[in-house]
Amino acid sequence: MVINVVDQKVVKNIDYYAAKFAQKIVNQLVVSKAKGGAVDKKIRSAAENSVTKALGVLDEQGVYACFLYLVAKEKENCKPIVSGMLDILKQIGMPELSNENLDLCKDAQELLKHITENITKDLDTLLLAREVLEQLLVYTRYGIKARS
Repeated sequence: MVINVVDQKVVKNIDYYAAKFAQKIVNQLVVSKAKGGAVDKKIRSAAENSVTKALGVLDEQGVYACFLYLVAKEKENCKPIVSGMLDILKQIGMPELSNENLDLCKDAQELLKHITENITKDLDTLLLAREVLEQLLVYTRYGIKARS
């Protein structure tokens, strides 16, 4: 599915950004940890599991719950996934998290406050964010599978 967002007379192809940021997440989760060019099966499996669970929470419970799940349960793989999710939301014109020095997964309060105030507060923004993040996580999951 291709979604076009019109922001300040610029049309943004969400599918392109989902693919771009999914590749970034896959590189951080799997490729950067590869030894001698070979991707460790345990690392790939753990990364795929983290992304699949985050996608399930997003689908069942929503955007806020997905971020909350990642910071609460996915300590090892949290940072690349959350960072990629925030990057794509910023790229399509949603407000960015102002404190760039924040450790997203250790100091979750600022992150969760940002999601509440800037993403979930407005229904149109929330629905767009949910669809964009779903596309991103699907591409990430299959990107990890392709690295086997």
